[in-house]
Amino acid sequence: MHRARAEVLGSHLQPKAANAAACRADINGIAYGFMGSAALFTALEIGIFDAIAAGKCTALALMQATGIEKPRLQTLLTALTAMELVSVDGGGKYANTAETRSFLVRSSPQFYGDYIQLQVGRQFYPKMGRLTQAMHGDAASYTEWFKDAKEAETYTMAQHNGSLATAKHLLRKIDVSDARTMLDVGGGSGAFSIEFARKHKNLRSTVLELPEVAAAGRAIVAADAPDVQERVAFRPGSALDPWNIAPGSVDVVLMSYLSGSIPAQCLPALYRQAHDVLAPGGLFVVHDFMVHNDKKGPLLASWWALEHVTVNPDGLGLYPDNVIQHKRKAGFTADPILNQELIKGLTAVVAVRK
Repeated sequence: MHRARAEVLGSHLQPKAANAAACRADINGIAYGFMGSAALFTALEIGIFDAIAAGKCTALALMQATGIEKPRLQTLLTALTAMELVSVDGGGKYANTAETRSFLVRSSPQFYGDYIQLQVGRQFYPKMGRLTQAMHGDAASYTEWFKDAKEAETYTMAQHNGSLATAKHLLRKIDVSDARTMLDVGGGSGAFSIEFARKHKNLRSTVLELPEVAAAGRAIVAADAPDVQERVAFRPGSALDPWNIAPGSVDVVLMSYLSGSIPAQCLPALYRQAHDVLAPGGLFVVHDFMVHNDKKGPLLASWWALEHVTVNPDGLGLYPDNVIQHKRKAGFTADPILNQELIKGLTAVVAVRK
């Protein structure tokens, strides 16, 4: 179940070419795609899918549930039907499709609509409207963005459920059973640290995060089991500053969604710090949006890399080989123990021991 939630973006939302054999670009589909995105975000904002799940199945009932006037609500419902997010029978009764029931209804254990609604819809979607300016270098960094405590909290809370599922998936790929200490650099809500601590009772993790994000993360950890609360701590600060951690004192350094979110010129020092704090044999794990080494895709990973330009215009577009190269320059001379896709079509993980 959790693996499905971690992989759903890749496995269910991959655009399908109208004529795959001819491999022609769907120019209209690309140009108008933002309209479909906005329809999805709006449906989540006004509660369409939850209302249908609660038995409000006609346009009139949905109008009453959402407070939206029927003609424009009907227009939205028609678009959602065309996108196969809902279906409608001959009597005008709407139903959520299987994927919507699984992933976009709040009562579902696999729900990740909060991530789509809040982070993708409210935060990143408007930023893509400034992509042209960002391509010219005119964009605020993550650090500047997250000085706004409300923005940092929204981002962190929206990311949490999806990251919990991704952390479970990662734990199936790597063995950290012998580790006692972990440094979760840029760890956001602490989701990865929480899952690692839940599985490995002898592991303690420190999440290094910007102050506003760390504050939101502490509130999340405070709601977890007491033994997890006791073993997951937050340390406010920037990953780009000196960590001031004793050399050789950490068993695992994890960087998830960090390497693609900082300026490229900062990566060498960042990875060197990871090398310095790791004990001999310690594990350095980088997980992020990465395109393939041939830089031909996959599509969703390439889109996320482009999205990052709007908040990190000086970033390095990531692919496994350039992550490995930067690790070697930082002193990690061993071959990776793991180098593969994690979330299908979206992310990859590269792990190496010191």
